Amino acid sequence: MQEAVDASELKDDTMNDPTEGTLKERYDAVKQRIAIAAIAAGRKPEHIMLVVVTKTATPEQIRELISFGHQDFGEGRVQQLTQRAAQIEEHLVRLREMRAQTPLVRWHMIGSIQRNKVRKAVELARLIHSVDSLRLAEEIHVQAARREQPIDVLLEVNVSGEISKHGITGAAVRHVVQQLDTMVNLRVRGLMCMAPLEGAVGDARKTFDRGYELFCDVRQTGIAGKTFDLLSMGMSGDFEDAIAAGANIVRVGSAVIGAGQPESAPESAPS
Repeated sequence: MQEAVDASELKDDTMNDPTEGTLKERYDAVKQRIAIAAIAAGRKPEHIMLVVVTKTATPEQIRELISFGHQDFGEGRVQQLTQRAAQIEEHLVRLREMRAQTPLVRWHMIGSIQRNKVRKAVELARLIHSVDSLRLAEEIHVQAARREQPIDVLLEVNVSGEISKHGITGAAVRHVVQQLDTMVNLRVRGLMCMAPLEGAVGDARKTFDRGYELFCDVRQTGIAGKTFDLLSMGMSGDFEDAIAAGANIVRVGSAVIGAGQPESAPESAPS
């Protein structure tokens, strides 16, 4: 665990275009920006989890990030998660053949999940960020019965109210968390939300502030106990606002991986 430092000791030397430079430079710049945002909010940088979104990454980039010591990676589509996990497991097997210890790699499922693909997501993901309905939660609960331990999930909330976004309404959060808390094969760890895709300056922060209010409301009720402690908000363009609002997980793709397709396009869920 790194020690917290004074924000004045950190120099924000990120590039004009944060998608330029080497992978190591981009990764270090994002870590530094997280540290600055955390300290400015009166929090410790090591309490913010960075999930690198690998949607547009090459296998070589993921292996390089692992060599930096990074552990948490996110995918938005189950099919791609399956492919990525298999590729990296082959890499880890080769490392095991050469030495006793291998890096720890944790996969996060951050996109919407079709119910017929839940089994694979449950098998591979350390944390599912995108439980956007009771029907999906029930399917995850059924598939997670094969596991020795419950699967950790986040409830996705459509705070911005955009029709294009998945997630439950803010008004339904308490009720749905209560329902999830009765499912013994899953453990509801917190909430996930995204800022509006378009809008005025400050709209992202308003969304994140509302997400934090909902998160705190559930924690104060004690519905899901002390393990309800994760708030996943913020991507490459707005993660600093998310940290300022209270997020402790940020999902960053292009700012680390480099220029490519937007990192937030979800897998379509069936009606």
